[in-house]
Amino acid sequence: MTGLIVLAPMEGVVDPLMRDVLTRVGGIDQCVTEFIRVTDTLLPEHVFMRLAPELANGGKTAAGVLVVVQLLGSRPDMLARNAERAARLGAPAIDLNFGCPSKTVNRHRGGASLLETPDDIHEIVKTVRSALPRTLPVTAKMRLGYHDTSLALENARAVAEAGADRLTVHARTKVEGYKPPAHWHWIARIREHVDIPVTANGEIWSWDDYQRCREVSGCDDVMIGRGLIARPGLALEIKRRRVGQPSSAGDWRHALNVVRVYLERLEQVAPVLVHGRLKQWLHMMKHEHEQAGALFERIKTLRDIPLLKQALSAEA
Repeated sequence: MTGLIVLAPMEGVVDPLMRDVLTRVGGIDQCVTEFIRVTDTLLPEHVFMRLAPELANGGKTAAGVLVVVQLLGSRPDMLARNAERAARLGAPAIDLNFGCPSKTVNRHRGGASLLETPDDIHEIVKTVRSALPRTLPVTAKMRLGYHDTSLALENARAVAEAGADRLTVHARTKVEGYKPPAHWHWIARIREHVDIPVTANGEIWSWDDYQRCREVSGCDDVMIGRGLIARPGLALEIKRRRVGQPSSAGDWRHALNVVRVYLERLEQVAPVLVHGRLKQWLHMMKHEHEQAGALFERIKTLRDIPLLKQALSAEA
């Protein structure tokens, strides 16, 4: 199965509601949850169900898109036990986070900090893989390194040789964060050194970016994060244009309709989050739609939400 478009995990952004709204738009083949932090305990079921309520729906969003459960931590034994619990709850796959750049996470030996020790990455993947049925995919996501790319190939081989079924590569180091450009040529180098499928991630904002990323990286499959927030219809636009169909799914009018749906849903389930989440979303949308900047400036407090609704109705 090739040509996949995966919605990236983004802590505090791509939560269950966002996954539901975006997968209903269409074009997304798979999602990955925000990371579930594993320390030295076996997490209770309610933690998994809170961060991945799709487990109660066969591991899929309401639109039928698979949701992979992502775990983050540094203890192989505890990651394996929690992966087993997620699997029993219905996770269709387990993803291991070796890319989170958060300072808090990295201080506690999680995420990208593990890229300094490829042996630890190998042990984590091997232990989790051994604990699960062979039919349940185990995947991993990594950056090119922590400070630099000197261990990129070694880390990728550690993931593959430990038994992972797929590797997603965010083509930047931890230190680079989200600063352009993404080094897609490094993904091509990694593909030459591993014998498992590789998914490309980083700086895909448009159809043109998508085409260039696939050409440079050599990957059929891509993961998109901020690009799908900035252009909620990007995945659908890509799918249509791949078969020669015209598409307006990436335009401003389409984006406004998606924002309106999100606003209505968020007001029902978590009204206290409305102001912050909408500001966050519109801020990201400014990357692709200059009109989002004007709306962003109009939302100062929760009291301004009715103004936003009027603007959305007027412009859509």
